[in-house]
Amino acid sequence: MPTIVHATRHKALNSRTLAAWKRIPVTIISDISGGRVIADPRIRPLRPLALGTRLVGQAVTAWCERSDFGPVLHAIDLAAPGTIVTVDAGGCLQTAYCGEILCGTARRKGIAGLVINGAVRDIDTIASWDDFPVFALGNTAKGPLGKERGAVNGEIVFGGIAARPGDIVLGDNDGLAIIPAKEAETLLARAEERLGMEEEWTSELAKGRSLVDVFSVPAAV
Repeated sequence: MPTIVHATRHKALNSRTLAAWKRIPVTIISDISGGRVIADPRIRPLRPLALGTRLVGQAVTAWCERSDFGPVLHAIDLAAPGTIVTVDAGGCLQTAYCGEILCGTARRKGIAGLVINGAVRDIDTIASWDDFPVFALGNTAKGPLGKERGAVNGEIVFGGIAARPGDIVLGDNDGLAIIPAKEAETLLARAEERLGMEEEWTSELAKGRSLVDVFSVPAAV
């Protein structure tokens, strides 16, 4: 069956909101959400991101049937600059779903990055690009076997969490978060508040206060 491409409508992030999310570590969003927006920690960047930088953008989702990379082709063709192609390949590591040619095309288009619960290949080349982060579950030299089964811009399960078109993908060297678009404003405010709290904790500890005092730990017996 041919790849299904769903029509989708969602509000695009403005530059101010995008810049605000780039200041939020994945650890912070994990803490304020109880970890519910954090993807499988085995999905890692092919190369460590530069210190203090993050992958941030809205998801263009793709769901691939086993060993079929057709949806990735469609997603890259449809994705706008600044978005992140977010691929659920069901954790399959038997074949790669993208490599140098597909990722190179996405990079030239200005797509912010690609994240996949599955395998990629040509990792020496892809990992040499410091302007196009790729997060993957693993890698293999074996290529895909088909190009026509799956869906684009539908709801997927990515590394154990829901992901929808327009959701915010946030990635750094600690992992990946998928922030539901409908919760993005609330979670951003809470994340910024938590950042302020952590700065205050650091300041108080630097003054010589104890960890037990700063974190209000019950007295030991």
